[in-house]
Amino acid sequence: MNIPQNLKYSEDHEWLRIEGDEAYIGISDYAQHELGDIVYVDVDTEGEEVAAGEVFGSIEAVKTVSDLLMPVSGTVLKVNAALEDNAAAINSDPYGEGWIIKIKVSDPSEADKLMDAATYTKHLGL
Repeated sequence: MNIPQNLKYSEDHEWLRIEGDEAYIGISDYAQHELGDIVYVDVDTEGEEVAAGEVFGSIEAVKTVSDLLMPVSGTVLKVNAALEDNAAAINSDPYGEGWIIKIKVSDPSEADKLMDAATYTKHLGL
């Protein structure tokens, strides 16, 4: 299980990589493994302010559809357009090419409520 040290993690298995006042969000290696083969990502919140804990989109795998929840509040700046043609990038590279959205962070202190890699590993029972 790949759990990069430089990211923050939510209990809902989203990851957050902060870069200044912006951040990238995706789902963890654990989440993509549990979902199975991902076939489609639907994010219709581009340009919108979305609060922490709210749904910003959904992800569809062969067997199920799951909501994507914001780990911190922010405005959705960009959706990873490459996922339209290759949603499976989330399976093969969840922390790189498989990022889902880029946001402008509203309150950076909200990230302090997220788990670091060690805490997330314990959360998963690994």
